[in-house]
Amino acid sequence: MPASDTTPETFKDKVFNLIPPAMIAAVLLFWSLAPKAVVESAWTLTLTSAGIVIFVLLLEMVHERHAGWRMNKQEFATDLYYSVLSATVISWLTVKLAEDPLKAAKAALGIHTEWIAALPWLVQVAMIVFIIEFGQYWMHRLMHNWTPFWLTHAPHHHITQLNAAKGAVGNPIELFLISLSVLALFDFDNTALFAAFNTTGVISTFAHANVKANPPIWYSYVFTTIRHHSLHHSTDYEATRCNYGNSLILLDRMFGTYREGEGVLVGQDERKRLSIWEQTLFPFQPLIDKAKERRAARNDNAGGTAAA
Repeated sequence: MPASDTTPETFKDKVFNLIPPAMIAAVLLFWSLAPKAVVESAWTLTLTSAGIVIFVLLLEMVHERHAGWRMNKQEFATDLYYSVLSATVISWLTVKLAEDPLKAAKAALGIHTEWIAALPWLVQVAMIVFIIEFGQYWMHRLMHNWTPFWLTHAPHHHITQLNAAKGAVGNPIELFLISLSVLALFDFDNTALFAAFNTTGVISTFAHANVKANPPIWYSYVFTTIRHHSLHHSTDYEATRCNYGNSLILLDRMFGTYREGEGVLVGQDERKRLSIWEQTLFPFQPLIDKAKERRAARNDNAGGTAAA
């Protein structure tokens, strides 16, 4: 059992346990009360999303969960690369290849959902979170149960430590697939959308973070915590086939994939850490290996023929 479960809680521990729900409350207050000019700025969501990750990274320096997960220059550079990639290239591809086609299909089919914007604001936020997480849960579960999809997701499981920005680390194909949703079919209020994005951002960031925080039981029953997600990142592959909820562990409880516990050692294939290039090529590695084998076989045959 992890040391964080066996040692008595200090006052500092108790304060940190409340930070995740407090940050969700702060996000909701911000998006519900922010001036129109701030809400409509193209940079606001980007800044709040980055701010959440940066704040949790700073918390790691103040109250870390495991010394073995401590941030270093190599990990920081990798996390930064993937964070920028997700916010730029992956985001652009998601809009062009998924959201825009969905909006076009919605218009062509005459689908109207303006009534959604008239629902209470918090209800809209909750609906958005559920729609995002329901899709991600099943995509994530598929990735752990079908080899072609596992090959895109496996690089994310080759990380050997957990930090606040690790949710963005993975093969670009996986990052695109996990970003897909059907939200474009609905006419939610923009502030509700942004609040939901930041809410899931807070939850998933803490679920990957090296922060010693064990939120209240009501929080951990509904939302994913580092305890749930570190078990999902365990070195034992079978142990990874549980706790799929990126932000809503409630879905695992609903669909029978919840498992209690916590992991400390994380990674796959004897905890081999992959470089960015290796992560990018990983889904294609079986084909690359087969091509090398065929080339080697042809060279051997040619050499044998020449010797004869």
